[in-house]
Amino acid sequence: MTELRIRSFSPSRLLAGLLLAVATCAPAAAQNAQQGGGAAEEPDTLILSDTLHYDDIKRESTFTGNVALTRGLMTLHSDKLEVREDAKGTQFGVATANKGKLVRIRQERPETFEVLEGEGLRAEYNSSTSEFDLIGQAVVTRFICGKPFDTIRGERVRYNEKSGTYQAMGGPNSSAPGGRVRSFAPPRAKSDAAIAECRAQKGKPAAAKTTR
Repeated sequence: MTELRIRSFSPSRLLAGLLLAVATCAPAAAQNAQQGGGAAEEPDTLILSDTLHYDDIKRESTFTGNVALTRGLMTLHSDKLEVREDAKGTQFGVATANKGKLVRIRQERPETFEVLEGEGLRAEYNSSTSEFDLIGQAVVTRFICGKPFDTIRGERVRYNEKSGTYQAMGGPNSSAPGGRVRSFAPPRAKSDAAIAECRAQKGKPAAAKTTR
């Protein structure tokens, strides 16, 4: 098994932020800056795999076999992960799963007792557009205190880390019936109440740990 640690690895951020947690990073960074703490330190990225092939000329890295990527509180599991960078510095990441399996991403938000989980046949990230896609049988679910709340299903679910917006598209390979998009979300007040109840039961969340 190979192990690779990377000090700053942009593709994982929304292969981070799966999808989804970068939205919480921006407010935290802004608050830290206002308090005089400066920009938040980028967490290390740890990638475990059975094999690794790196091409310095093409600027490509290919991880295969039981791939597990950890970056801060985000984890990604796939059978293959390809990362490349073009001459302009734009970075692209593609994670895929073997037949009968899914790419899975999990992002914790301890400050609000939330966990975001996404899965699909394929995951892609483009740093030039700051967009992350889950493609094929795509599902994204938000948990609060261990209970599922919001769910989005479609053939493709896209998240833009700059705008903090989601986009879901239907198709023949959608995870929702009839190839359509299915979105379920309870009232905001219910979600806020669940977070408040969890905070009352568990107290202040523990400080987030960086990857080491």
